[in-house]
Parts: sequence; structure tokens; C-alpha cells
Amino acid sequence: MRRRLRVAAYAVCVRDGQLLLARSPGPDGVPEWVLPGGGAEHGEDPYDTVRREVTEETGYRIEVTGLLGVHSHRFARPRRRLRRAVDHHGVRLVYEGRVAGGELTFETGGSTDLAAWHDLDTVPGLTRIPLVDIALRLWRERPAAGRIRQAPTPDN
Repeated sequence: MRRRLRVAAYAVCVRDGQLLLARSPGPDGVPEWVLPGGGAEHGEDPYDTVRREVTEETGYRIEVTGLLGVHSHRFARPRRRLRRAVDHHGVRLVYEGRVAGGELTFETGGSTDLAAWHDLDTVPGLTRIPLVDIALRLWRERPAAGRIRQAPTPDN
């Protein structure tokens, strides 16, 4: 089984009771909301990753105001036709960010196609990836250890 490590950085940007999210096509083609952010390039500091990714996906420049925590997840992807099975380990750094400039725009030719502000109380009704809830919990609880305990699931 092939092993894969992915380090990524995401931002929780809350303004006037709204959360900034980006929309991405889900694995089954159904769009789902995600935190702005993504994978670090080789040699890139995650702090720089989150700032770059937020700008790419939303048009905003952010000031990183803190590290909320780290979420680690691991799961196996079974072998598919002509592909080996993968033991995937994702390490996701979740930062808090404040919009410092730019204007809301949509990414073209990237991993997302739309960005929007959502009222915090409407987020539970959105089709979203589990990391959105994990990040909001980190933002609300601000655990001293920078992590929350939860039952493992295949896609969180």
C-alpha cells in the first residue's frame, strides 16, 4: 500500500457573524462548501500557504491572527483499477484570519468555483465537508492543546 502525507492550511474568517467559505465539486459531483485553504507546496511555510490559498480562492488578502489548532486524519483508499491502494494521512493547520484587503472574487481553473459569506447559524444546513465543523469548533472552543477529540470517520 502506498503512503501519502499531505500538509494543508485553512482559514476561519468570521466577520459580522458570517463565515467565509469556498465551494468545491464533491467526489460525487455535488458541490460542497469548504474552508478557504489547501495543500502546502514543497518548502512552503503553512502560514504562507493559508494566505496564498485564501487569496486564490476568494480574492481576499488576510492577516493571520492566530493558530486555532491542528487536525490530523488518516484513512485508507482501496485499490482501484490500475491504481494502488493509498494510506492517506492529512495534517491540517487551522488558522484564524481577518480580511485585510482585496475583494470577493471566484477562482477560475482551480479547486473551487465560488466563494461566499454565510451566516454562522446557517452553516449547519449547508452541504459541507466535515473540516468546516471541526474548524468552527476550534474557533469557538479555542482548546489550549489546539486539538479536539472526535470519533474518526473516513472523510474527516
